[in-house]
Amino acid sequence: MAENDDKEIQVVVFDLNGTFYSKSSKEEFFKFVSKKKPHKLVYYFQMIYYKALLKLHQIRMTEFKENFFNYLDHLPPEQVEQYAREFWKEEYPKEFNKEIKAKLDRYRQEGVQVVCATGALEVYVKPLFELYPVDLFFGTQARYSGETYIVEGKACKNEEKIKRLDKHFKGKRYKIVEAFSDSKEEILDHAEKAWLVKDDGKLVPYT
Repeated sequence: MAENDDKEIQVVVFDLNGTFYSKSSKEEFFKFVSKKKPHKLVYYFQMIYYKALLKLHQIRMTEFKENFFNYLDHLPPEQVEQYAREFWKEEYPKEFNKEIKAKLDRYRQEGVQVVCATGALEVYVKPLFELYPVDLFFGTQARYSGETYIVEGKACKNEEKIKRLDKHFKGKRYKIVEAFSDSKEEILDHAEKAWLVKDDGKLVPYT
């Protein structure tokens, strides 16, 4: 048993937006919610403002996440999750990268742990994995407080993804055998094999 416990855990890690999912879930989910609640469209200009601040490095990613998702104000987690179930049923599988899915499916058959690590809010990403089960997923955590969503800790980006993996495995040895992302980030540097996903969905080796 001790020998088995010391066995190195193999994992494959993928980002969600622009990677496994071909579009931006934060943008598309906003459109979906706005169809349900047309008055939410007023948040569109606020979102543009916070995007500009982020691009100019005037706010941190965590602060951006909190303000970008203000359109979810007054929607409790149960309601957001129900909308998300409807949303992902419309998007999956047609809007997902077929090449990445084939690789993930093969890894699952081989017993490699499949992990999604995304900067998106967990509250609306979680229902996706009722349609496509994974071993583990990390997203940006937020609590519903005073009818708004407050980010807990840091947004799940860059080095935060490695920290979340380390915390999950609690000192057990693990190896990222392959990783996928649409942008250069630390998770790719830690993988044996890494891919950048271009706008057309093509996978390019990361060096």
